Amino acid sequence: MSVSVHENRKSRASSGSINIYLFHKSSYADSVLTHLNLLRQQRLFTDVLLHAGNRTFPCHRAVLAACSRYFDFSRYFEAMFSGGLKESQDSEVNFDNSIHPEVLELLLDYAYSSRVIINEENAESLLEAGDMLEFQDIRDACAEFLEKNLHPTNCLGMLLLSDAHQCTKLYELSWRMCLSNFQTIRKNEDFLQLPQDMVVQLLSSEELETEDERLVYESAINWISYDLKKRYCYLPELLQTVRLALLPAIYLMENVAMEELITKQRKSKEIVEEAIRCKLKILQNDGVVTSLCARPRKTGHALFLLGGQTFMCDKLYLVDQKAKEIIPKADIPSPRKEFSACAIGCKVYITGGRGAENGVSKDVWVYDTLHEEWSKAAPMLVARFGHGSAELKHCLYVVGGPHSCNGAVSQPPPQSP
Repeated sequence: MSVSVHENRKSRASSGSINIYLFHKSSYADSVLTHLNLLRQQRLFTDVLLHAGNRTFPCHRAVLAACSRYFDFSRYFEAMFSGGLKESQDSEVNFDNSIHPEVLELLLDYAYSSRVIINEENAESLLEAGDMLEFQDIRDACAEFLEKNLHPTNCLGMLLLSDAHQCTKLYELSWRMCLSNFQTIRKNEDFLQLPQDMVVQLLSSEELETEDERLVYESAINWISYDLKKRYCYLPELLQTVRLALLPAIYLMENVAMEELITKQRKSKEIVEEAIRCKLKILQNDGVVTSLCARPRKTGHALFLLGGQTFMCDKLYLVDQKAKEIIPKADIPSPRKEFSACAIGCKVYITGGRGAENGVSKDVWVYDTLHEEWSKAAPMLVARFGHGSAELKHCLYVVGGPHSCNGAVSQPPPQSP
């Protein structure tokens, strides 16, 4: 496409006019790049060789130095070829195995064409190489691609990648996904390879979403055991990230306090003993416990709904407050109406109600939100419907309703929550 401008000016010396014609070809830059690329492919006027792996790439020093300005690079090649680096005096640059030849080829294609195809196979390698050679546009484009393909199964790897290459937005998105999908990422091999400061930050976060603090404790022990010789010294710090006093009493006494790694280390043993004292105070309702090991995390909560499409309640739903949607989670084993429901820890208790045949039930059904399964607990003493239920000191209390006895009946959960 051509653009021309005509301008008429009157000469001071005559009444005639002078015609000025400004010609601009908007496609000229692309045309020059295309021609330079052809020259590169034909090895014409190339004056530097780049080596990567077992491949060699003839290039033009001027293009590599100039592209830093044109694409807002950080002068890596400009410094290299202007005397700032040893390579400025050499006609060859050997990257050895620090860059895969196919990745370097993509970067050079971009330098000579302003285009590159980013996909799942090359995004991470391109980001790393782009950051190394200060191709910031490439690095940022790869980071944006990875942001759109972030998933609980890869967010840990993306966290490490973005941290190493200063990709701020990708890091923040990966971090939030790690916190909200802890139950998934803790099983990932990448979790065991996290650096010490990052695993401490993750496990100690108030935003870590877990309904069962045992998962946090077991993750800390697994991380230590992965490289016991080097990491054993970090055990006290890792134990302090766990809300130990929120663990079930039996688990704390029999599993944690008896763990060999802990009993052999004085500082770790003292931390667990303090947690046990806090736990006993909580169970005995002996004053206010302010220790961090007894403080619930901010996001350790979920909202469930019980309902159905008929007059009978037959399904349990999870309200996803982030996605702003209601997700069906499980069918109720025995559909009913006029029952009562109460949550204790990570379990939902459904008591009594009337079934399809209008029979009054004394059954107690329990939904484990961690394992996503139903089980049947010990029945109530009396069949009830239209009653209420509440939790107090880890016990389930059922009150009122027809066919009830006088007063309240305490129904302990089948297991400590």
